[in-house]
Amino acid sequence: MKKRIFPVLLVSVLASLAWLVWFWPVKTAEDDKKPEALVPVQVGKIVRATLRSYVTAYGVVEPEPGAGARLAVGVPGVVTGVNCVEGQYVEKGAVLFELDGRAAEVAVQFAQKTVERQRKLVLTEGTSQKLLQDAEQQLATASAQQGLLQIRAPFSGTVTRVNVKSGEAADLTTVLAEMIDLDRLVVSLNVPSAEAAALKVGQAVEVSTTDSTNQSSTSLSFVGAQLDLKTGASLARAKLAPHAGLRPGQFVQARVVTEERKDRLVVPLASVARDSTGASFIAVVEGEKAVLKPIKVGLRDGGWVEIEGEGVEADKPVVTEGAYGLITTQQFATKIRVVGE
Repeated sequence: MKKRIFPVLLVSVLASLAWLVWFWPVKTAEDDKKPEALVPVQVGKIVRATLRSYVTAYGVVEPEPGAGARLAVGVPGVVTGVNCVEGQYVEKGAVLFELDGRAAEVAVQFAQKTVERQRKLVLTEGTSQKLLQDAEQQLATASAQQGLLQIRAPFSGTVTRVNVKSGEAADLTTVLAEMIDLDRLVVSLNVPSAEAAALKVGQAVEVSTTDSTNQSSTSLSFVGAQLDLKTGASLARAKLAPHAGLRPGQFVQARVVTEERKDRLVVPLASVARDSTGASFIAVVEGEKAVLKPIKVGLRDGGWVEIEGEGVEADKPVVTEGAYGLITTQQFATKIRVVGE
């Protein structure tokens, strides 16, 4: 019985092996091929925009020439009247300070009487015309001296400092007060010599402070022709609009627009990559692949950069984050997986 079972088992095993050899699926070259890796990327778009180049400089807010003044006396004397306080707005010609005028009043009255006497004598031919003219000249001088005892506002503006009190003596070197026309402020900028040549009167300026996001738009009103020998910088001024919200003495940053390029093709700066030779590329998304396009890079403005090249058109999607990974593969087109925009 055992002898009969063994041949049956042997035949069964051989039959099974033959079936496996005959029906087992044969591997092809496609089966051995590894699946293509998908490069994860983020994308943006090629757009048309206006780009600008800037010169950035720093400076302070101050009155424009002629819009600030230090008030002093024309003749020495004792201050008898202070008609202003710090922060007060005053009109042009307003009397801000008065000096003791008793002596001047006496001189004017004496000169007036002298003139009146000389005029009466002229009618009776008791004096000469020259003596009358001399008397009138003395009266004019005395009146002018009396006028110097009142210190008036040279323009309409704000009193920023008062330095004397009533009863104090003042000589020709005493600064009684300081005043500014706050509607006539400028930003005085120190521009590095390497960038000063690009500045021209009339160029647009954006003024901002370090503690605020507000910007004031203005233009250059003055560009100095000489450099400061100590700092190597050139002076430039930009006139501020009235009520611009800036105060004298405030430190500011200014961006001067030195060039403007309209309707240019631009891409996010992150989408531009360079290969080992220094050539610039972008990766344009076409279907499921990113195709490398050589480009020429132009003006940069913030996070955008001007480009031009064959096959570069507005509204085409481009790879931003991940562009360098595509270039290092040295492939013309790479399959990608978009993970964000």
